[in-house]
Amino acid sequence: MPMQMKERMMTLYTELQAKNNLKRSEILSDNQVTYSEEYKCYKCRDMTFILIDNEAVPCECRQVRQAEEILKKSGISEEFRNKRFNNFNYTIENQVYEAYKEAYMYTKNFKSLEKERCNSIMFMGQVGAGKSHLSLAIANELMEDGVGVVYMSYREVITRLKQNIMDEVYYHRVMGKYKNARVLLIDDLFKGKVTESDINIMFELLNFRYFNKLPVIVSCEMDVDRILSVDEAIGSRLVEMCKCVEVKWKKLNYRMYGK
Repeated sequence: MPMQMKERMMTLYTELQAKNNLKRSEILSDNQVTYSEEYKCYKCRDMTFILIDNEAVPCECRQVRQAEEILKKSGISEEFRNKRFNNFNYTIENQVYEAYKEAYMYTKNFKSLEKERCNSIMFMGQVGAGKSHLSLAIANELMEDGVGVVYMSYREVITRLKQNIMDEVYYHRVMGKYKNARVLLIDDLFKGKVTESDINIMFELLNFRYFNKLPVIVSCEMDVDRILSVDEAIGSRLVEMCKCVEVKWKKLNYRMYGK
């Protein structure tokens, strides 16, 4: 960390330490103010840095705070937070239950898998089978365990990138966010008509994450054969990276019957 940044962090940290010598909720005498403060992380007082041996280092909450900010800007933060394992109805069909178990075990084993080649998971199956819910449930659990997750709505992001493809600064900034996320959640991969530009963008993104062993959580309506037929290079990388879980069941739509 540059010396100027280090000095700034130490100054802010000192100010916060002095401020927090006051009680968190304290009513003072008549001509004084009421002080009340709440933090998401009391360890760093929401600075996302802490001092260790006079060195400013990232707090364990930093990636979570960054991921929450990205989700807030995406407009789906509340929906993201509401998708949990404990409100997923896995009793409606055996294959839905099997998919639930795979998702749950992936979450529990994530940190031991993270640096492995097969460190990712992909849910495939019909519309409304619960693929996105399971993907988001995993992400919520990981974030609560201090693992940063970035959500990518495939069709929305692809459209935006193609509209701004001539703007190199914008394109590289957005792609960098998804390329370098600790965990990337791709929702509804290859949803809608898939063009050559779509394939090129997704290959750039997934190829980077493949070679850097960065995990992905993917939901897709296609099965493995269909994904391979769209693009073999993308499909083969996903198969090598991911535990592939098919979510099939007899009822028409989890969203209708799964509540």
